[in-house]
Amino acid sequence: MSQYTEILLSQRPDDKPLGPHMFEVVTKEIPSAGPGQILVKQTHMSLDPAMLGWMSPDKNSYIPRVELGEVMRSSGFGEVVESNHPDFAVGDLVMGMMGWTEYLVSSGQGLNKVQPGVNADMALAVFALPGLTATQGLFNIGEPKAGETLVVTGAAGSVGSLVGQLAKAEGLRVVGVVGSDEKADWIVNELGFDGAINYKTDDLEAKLAQLTPDGVDVFFENTGGPIQHHIFNRMNTHGRIVVCGMIADYTAAEPAPGPNWINLIKKRIKVQGFAMPDHFGDVPALLAKLTPYVMQGKIKYRTHTLEGLESAMTGLNLFFTGDNKGKLIVKL
Repeated sequence: MSQYTEILLSQRPDDKPLGPHMFEVVTKEIPSAGPGQILVKQTHMSLDPAMLGWMSPDKNSYIPRVELGEVMRSSGFGEVVESNHPDFAVGDLVMGMMGWTEYLVSSGQGLNKVQPGVNADMALAVFALPGLTATQGLFNIGEPKAGETLVVTGAAGSVGSLVGQLAKAEGLRVVGVVGSDEKADWIVNELGFDGAINYKTDDLEAKLAQLTPDGVDVFFENTGGPIQHHIFNRMNTHGRIVVCGMIADYTAAEPAPGPNWINLIKKRIKVQGFAMPDHFGDVPALLAKLTPYVMQGKIKYRTHTLEGLESAMTGLNLFFTGDNKGKLIVKL
């Protein structure tokens, strides 16, 4: 019988870059599907910033951490190669939580069939966690209204780029915060953002004031970092702050201090953090909201593809360096 590879988490993140020292690569015999089960060959795997939290020692997060010795958690795209399940046939393309593995046996729970015409890149970059997160955060928490101004950090990332495009489709003025001139050019000239701020080189306060002359109504936070305070200070009365991620603080020994809360009172600002596991029951409604924008050609995306399962062990570092250009995907 042929063999396959899976990768287990063996060490928590420390002050070193993420890499093979944190994982154990294991080779096993390819299993068979049992009664009511399917065997899936994973072909593409998603890398997401949330993984950094799943690996941490924190036991009080929104989702159980990955325990040492367990297969590293991730979502993926694959093909059913054996089925004893009435709802799945050999050849069906599926997506869902699969983990860092080339094959998996599943009862089908948590896996969804991929609609015809949707390839792996589109499935993982738009209809998987990024698109669901962007849709939930923007519409159900951010409550955007035509004519308002939205600022999104991590604007060239998998979630931020979708948030900006959805907001533009709703008639908002959209400003994105990015980490390079190339990303600034992409979100403005390809995605249609109204402006971009390079947090590494621009005068943050001055550039933000220039691009948001009427203040900020919706702030979609993906990264944290110094510009957070400047955006907070430009929030309008009854503004909404959607806190999706804080990658600048995920591995920091001590998180950066947040803004002073006086403005929350003076301006009656709403701040809400969220995580998608709370909303998995809403996935059909979120997809129903998102899909028309995609079908109308209002959503563009790009992917940054790494080759081979083991590339995931170092690929996560791209979230810290900002060197990824688009949705991070591992092609198995």
